[in-house]
Amino acid sequence: MTAASVAVDPNSSVSPLLPESADLSIILNFMKPLIPLLQDDSVTEIVGNQDGRWFYQRRATQGMQEANISFSSDSLKTTLTVLSSQLSIPFDEDHPLLNAQLQDGSRIAATHPPITKPGLAVTIRKFPRRRFTMQDLIGFGTVSQALAHQLQGIVAEGGTILISGSTDAGKTTLLNAMTDFIPANERILVIEDTPELRIGHRNLVSFACRNKPYDGQEKVTFDDLLMHALRFTPDKIILGEVRDKTARTLLDSFNTGHDGSLATIHATSAPLALSRLAELAMRAHEQSNRYDISQEIAGCVNCVIQAKKTAQGRRVTEVIRVTGFDRDANRFLYDTIFSN
Repeated sequence: MTAASVAVDPNSSVSPLLPESADLSIILNFMKPLIPLLQDDSVTEIVGNQDGRWFYQRRATQGMQEANISFSSDSLKTTLTVLSSQLSIPFDEDHPLLNAQLQDGSRIAATHPPITKPGLAVTIRKFPRRRFTMQDLIGFGTVSQALAHQLQGIVAEGGTILISGSTDAGKTTLLNAMTDFIPANERILVIEDTPELRIGHRNLVSFACRNKPYDGQEKVTFDDLLMHALRFTPDKIILGEVRDKTARTLLDSFNTGHDGSLATIHATSAPLALSRLAELAMRAHEQSNRYDISQEIAGCVNCVIQAKKTAQGRRVTEVIRVTGFDRDANRFLYDTIFSN
């Protein structure tokens, strides 16, 4: 196979072992100052700045807290060198950017001097040890019971749904929970840049991209997999994130009968998510007419859900139902289902 297929037990309390990821047990031997934060399930993100200061983010709070951590620059460099060596990814002054994944699904991004001075900068986005359901999100206050019922109805109608928001707004967690509403007799195909979703569905195929191949490996992009997915007879296609020219291929898949799918996209509001999707599709084909693309989007995207990171935690703040596109006014038409 040209891409990794990951089978996940959705009810497992332990994160899955992922292909093309670093051995967590080995890495932890070099990350002892971070172990208390890594083992704390309420901590979602850990960052280290080039001045040696460390901070962490908890799930229920908005701002970061400073951590009392002493992690020497040499030890951190050794940790990242071992990590990059395991994955055959160069990381040094000549290759100063590192994006990697641990076997528990956690992601590490690092920057090497001279890009950051005087030292290394690191971000660890932790993968949750358990799968959050819609009932969990109700408990967190992300959605209300009534709104969850509305979202279930939208999925049941077979509507194509975009989940929009900024980084760390809870888009992937919400998408993951909403897949529980997909009928059991439907076939789902998942495509992700970095495996994050745990979908509780028996008829499921999950693909992960290979964007930075080494040692003669074939590069497999998001767009490659999306086109390949159509040969797997999916009822629904779920994308980790719509980006770049993938937007154009995604619209093509919708127009060939694969509606009722779900995807995430970065945008600051639900209406702007539609405009961003049009912009991304335009980048793939510069000769395309924006009005035609917007009309196409209005015809195949049924609903946009906006997620936001607030002082009270991650919340769904807006849900709109797309009704059309006004060419004269150059704007999408929609009804607001929910606003907070």
